[in-house]
Amino acid sequence: MTAAPETPVSSGPVPLAPPRRLVDVTVDGEQIRVPEGSTLLDACEAKGVDVPTLCYGDTLTPRNACRICVVEVEGARTLAPACSRKAEEGMSVLTDSERVRHSRKLVLELLGSSVDLSTTPGVPEWNERYGAAPDRFGPRADPAPLGERDARHAGEHAPVDGAAAATVEQPAKDDNDLYVRDYGKCIMCYKCVDACGEQWQNTFAIGIAGRGFDARVSTEFDVGLPDSACVYCGNCIEVCPTGALSFATEFDMRREGTWDEERQTRTTTVCTYCGVGCNVTLHVQDGEIVKTSSPHDNPVTHGNLCIKGRFGYQHVQNAPGKRQARGGGETMV
Repeated sequence: MTAAPETPVSSGPVPLAPPRRLVDVTVDGEQIRVPEGSTLLDACEAKGVDVPTLCYGDTLTPRNACRICVVEVEGARTLAPACSRKAEEGMSVLTDSERVRHSRKLVLELLGSSVDLSTTPGVPEWNERYGAAPDRFGPRADPAPLGERDARHAGEHAPVDGAAAATVEQPAKDDNDLYVRDYGKCIMCYKCVDACGEQWQNTFAIGIAGRGFDARVSTEFDVGLPDSACVYCGNCIEVCPTGALSFATEFDMRREGTWDEERQTRTTTVCTYCGVGCNVTLHVQDGEIVKTSSPHDNPVTHGNLCIKGRFGYQHVQNAPGKRQARGGGETMV
């Protein structure tokens, strides 16, 4: 049998990808040049315009769920979400027109009247900027008992008298020792679902159940988180914009009134659990690690970690054999 000829190996430099063509976009009357394929949000950031975002994630494909980043494109019938609309040559965009301001104001009011946005960064400033008044829809309805919203069936609604604004508020789900699900703060941005699904983790432990106002994030068959497919990577926490998902330590400290990000330092290091080389950022307050994150621009992790990198830091500050009790029981750390 004749041996197949060897494929010659090039010893020259690896060819670089061709540069992207630049397109000219006018943002609020000023011409901005951005690479082809950039979004209008990229163009606004290049101009230095602060466009509010909630459902946008720099490591995820935009879902266009919150609609707070909408801008006005000349000639377009409807407002366009800046986070996903691609910039095109000659496009003219207004980011602070009366139409844009009215839309953002209404979105903030609808969200603020139904969701607890107390831990969502930027909301107080946005409410002031756009004159949003969530209270104009009336007093907030009482929170639902734990599990009541999960038991609702699509299309079945009890009559309401309109005396109060319906909310998604409910007690937090504290069923494990690692993180807490406070769905009274959930704006249905889908970021946790995407991070758990095909965009990163491919675990598919959570999805969207219900319809309309009763839509909610849920595990399969609404089983408890410890009984679901969740692998506790915590990547859903990393992308949550409102604090609906948070470390158990952060949740407890906020409840006690001791959480203070201004007193926290951040130190990025390399995770020591395996040889992948994931970068881990340690958030330290008063000499103790209170949570971890990962840089989104890291080429290895892109902001993602496994259960060890995300939650396996207790050994640094706890003596061997010491037990840390919280929520549903005791956990050896």
